[in-house]
Amino acid sequence: MPAAQATFSAVLVDELVRAGLRHAVICPGSRSTPLAMAFATDTRVSVHVRLDERSAGFFALGVGLESGVPACLVTTSGTAAAEVHAAVVEAHQARVPLIVCTADRPPELHGVGAPQTVEQAGLFSGAVRFACDLGVPDLAAAASWRSLASRLFAEACASPAGPGPVHLNVAYRDPLDTPPGDLPPGRSAGRPWHAVVPAPRLPDDRLAEMLSTARRPLIVAGARCGDPDLVLRVAAELAIPVLADPRSGCRRVTGAAPVVAAADALLRAPSFAHSHRPDLVVRLGEAWASKVVNAWLDGAGNSAGNGADNGFEQILVDPFGEWRDPGRTVASVLRARPDDLLSGLLDAVPPALQVEVGWAASWAQAEALAQGAIGARLDDLAAGGELVEPAVARALAASPDVGTLVVASSMPVRDLEWFSAPRPGYPRVLANRGANGIDGLVSTTLGVACSSGSADGAGGSAVVAGPVVGVVGDLAFLHDLTALLRAAPVPESAGAHGDRCGLLVVDNAGGGIFSFLGQARSVERARFEQLFGTPQANDVAELARAAGCSVFDVDGPEKFQGELDRWLREVEAGSAAPPVLVCRTDRARNVEVHDELNAAVALALRG
Repeated sequence: MPAAQATFSAVLVDELVRAGLRHAVICPGSRSTPLAMAFATDTRVSVHVRLDERSAGFFALGVGLESGVPACLVTTSGTAAAEVHAAVVEAHQARVPLIVCTADRPPELHGVGAPQTVEQAGLFSGAVRFACDLGVPDLAAAASWRSLASRLFAEACASPAGPGPVHLNVAYRDPLDTPPGDLPPGRSAGRPWHAVVPAPRLPDDRLAEMLSTARRPLIVAGARCGDPDLVLRVAAELAIPVLADPRSGCRRVTGAAPVVAAADALLRAPSFAHSHRPDLVVRLGEAWASKVVNAWLDGAGNSAGNGADNGFEQILVDPFGEWRDPGRTVASVLRARPDDLLSGLLDAVPPALQVEVGWAASWAQAEALAQGAIGARLDDLAAGGELVEPAVARALAASPDVGTLVVASSMPVRDLEWFSAPRPGYPRVLANRGANGIDGLVSTTLGVACSSGSADGAGGSAVVAGPVVGVVGDLAFLHDLTALLRAAPVPESAGAHGDRCGLLVVDNAGGGIFSFLGQARSVERARFEQLFGTPQANDVAELARAAGCSVFDVDGPEKFQGELDRWLREVEAGSAAPPVLVCRTDRARNVEVHDELNAAVALALRG
């Protein structure tokens, strides 16, 4: 039986590698010894050892988010397995491939008070694409092992519900360190046991018919909108404005496609929001973070915005037909890959046949006015000695030295969405927007960095050259501080050190996003700070130094650009510990700054 355990583990690793797996994230533990040894002794796999299972889960998530290929996460039994749940939920809701292998105690140790024993079968129920509780490996079932391993990879990448997490729970008996026997043979030429081949999609002419008669069509592009080049080509040739989320890959200056980045500020102006109502909206990919943009789409056709008929058609394109419509205003869900749908439009729709004259140009003109107003107001604030959060986001997006931004789901993603300007070479943007939590963001960034450039990512954008930069608030940084803990280097280990990765921490002494909510006005100030603002006693820069990171500390605009450039040079050089740039801002003032920027855009539109 012990030989069966080690042999099964070796077969599992070999078959996952045949399918395409390249990264394993292992947490120390005894019960998982057969799995850990199988990965560590296979030179085809980069092994990353992480102390904290919660951090390890998000690190593995980052690998899948960046590459579109799952990493395999290995934990021991007990609460170690439970710690992974948050990352599994994020992977499930964000459609990120992830393989979780949890070691378990054998059946005879369950229900008798044995240590490190919890009910692990079905632990992630409702949040996985596929789950298997194997029990103790038995040589009598060896003929099924390669099939099981291959299915784990296939379900993580190509489940009917889309990519996502899978869970294998394996029980192991003592002794745990017996070497494996001969492996059952695999398929010839190193092929995986199973391969999922997507069926060809038949052309769907419904969207083409609707676009042929639309007077005011609009594309709203978010993460996973498809090939950004194709989206922008369709927009240019059919004269359709594109509201481009930074995660879409479409926030680029092309000279032809009318790309709109400042939609949040523009649609806060009532006259503009009313005069620019579309008659057809095509939603590609995930929704914007902006409540203003989403509320406008949900209520643009009626004053109540309560889910009634909006007076215009909204089409949601989703490759898996998932109902991603919180406002309940979408008329049709087209189950299709965006690229499949868009590629046929250029031949099926006469260029701008019915589009209202000046429709796209009016959006482009408003975008230019908004970007000019935002830039001018931020320049004034810098001249007045203020380092403000929108300026930090805008500067990062404008930097040619950033390849990928991994942004927190609180204010960082919003500041990037609302205030960064389109440009050639706009960086790739990733975020954990499945469940929108702040947990695991540093770990996710490190996972993205370790696999950066290995493949096209799950976000659908082409990989951009340049280092990976994580942008988090101080609370998110503190929440995931254990991500910076790392084992001493082992010379023969692969892929564990030297990634080009940096962290920018916006330190406003608390939870900045809460200052924008009603609680900031309805709750007494001291109570608000206690329950929502939650300033911490520990200094971010000191903790980063204690973790071995070099730290660049900025509290004003006069040295911000210089420190930013110096920090990025160190990030580009690569290091075991990510360099940290701490930007200290004023949380209360931040709300006023956002209001001032939006007011500047409204004034520019009136002018």
